[in-house]
Amino acid sequence: MDAIHLTQAQARRFFLSHQRLLPPRSLEGKAGLLEFFKRVRCVQFDPIDVTGRNHELVLQARVKGFSTPMLYEALYEDRALVDTFDKNMCIYCTEDWPYFRRNREGARRYFETKSHPVVDAAGSVRDEIERRGPLSSADLEMEEAVRWPWGSTRLARAVLEAMYFWGELVVHRKVGVRKIYDLAERHISRVLLEAPEPNPSFESYHDWHIHRRVGSIGLMACRGTEGWLGIEGTDSARRTDSIKRLVARGDLRQVNIEGISVPFYMRREDEGTLGACLNPGTDAPRAAAIAPLDNLMWDRRNIRELFGFDYTWEVYVPPGKRRYGYYVLPLLYGDRFVARFEPVRDRKSKAMVIKNWWWEDGVDPAAADMRRAIATCIDAFRVFLGCDTVRLDGKAVDAGLSWLTG
Repeated sequence: MDAIHLTQAQARRFFLSHQRLLPPRSLEGKAGLLEFFKRVRCVQFDPIDVTGRNHELVLQARVKGFSTPMLYEALYEDRALVDTFDKNMCIYCTEDWPYFRRNREGARRYFETKSHPVVDAAGSVRDEIERRGPLSSADLEMEEAVRWPWGSTRLARAVLEAMYFWGELVVHRKVGVRKIYDLAERHISRVLLEAPEPNPSFESYHDWHIHRRVGSIGLMACRGTEGWLGIEGTDSARRTDSIKRLVARGDLRQVNIEGISVPFYMRREDEGTLGACLNPGTDAPRAAAIAPLDNLMWDRRNIRELFGFDYTWEVYVPPGKRRYGYYVLPLLYGDRFVARFEPVRDRKSKAMVIKNWWWEDGVDPAAADMRRAIATCIDAFRVFLGCDTVRLDGKAVDAGLSWLTG
């Protein structure tokens, strides 16, 4: 099958259309939220909450009027979604549960091989949950300190997390960042729990997960990138072999992009989206604040090459070495990134505070259409945060943004 040839502008439009960002906030309600999950299959979870957590920021950019209760309803009442591991800690469709059986079984083997204390403690914790119902680590009197991937922790926390990793428990609900766990069989159907591994061989699993990850992003090149994280056993040679097989079967299409030397790949089932977005529309461009760990940003080399935008999430960069700030969000307008800004939520005054703002080179800050789109975006973001007002602070005062607060 011949390769698809795109200009960079066409590739950007496809990328954003696939991600439901052309235009932003075009999906509505829980049905729109689930439609997005079925398209990209997973969204990355992160607990840091400066102006909403990462997964919430991803969804507010796509779903008009998104709120956290809408997501929690899909997760913890409908059980249409489940929060567990894919790329990293993620949320994905519950129907995909069988495909990660090998990962859960691998987690159990890991703890058993290490003779970790969680293995012996798991039986008594299960008994407690069967007797008392959903529990958090605060509900268990297991004070022994044990080794854990994030440092020493209480056995109570470790055993709940281990049972969660190997699939015996799921999150029943969350109170802030505190997880309350329950038995998986109380919330996931027996059909899914007992389903055999759909990909019995490593090769078929690897092909499946490569194909899935291409769909999570939209366009990917076969090169080292964070976009491939979480795929068990993957490396450059195995990715190359999987992509060759997927292209030969017609499951992936090769995409050559003008001015970029390496080939990209897209899923065959996304050709309809490509065809619908090849030519620019006539609607006025909209703007959106993009999450730092948005699916769009998983391969930042893609973003540099296609959008000319160089972005680093600086949360873990020492303050003195940060180029911009602690929790800075990219600002998309149409099919280009035009700025980045640092918002915070002042819960006491119920104000969304913009601490800093940086325009990208070549952007005209006075462009009237862009200002209107950004003002609409910032107002939608304010509503998402539950704030009453927008306030400028720090360097944002000097960025000529008074039109955002009027």
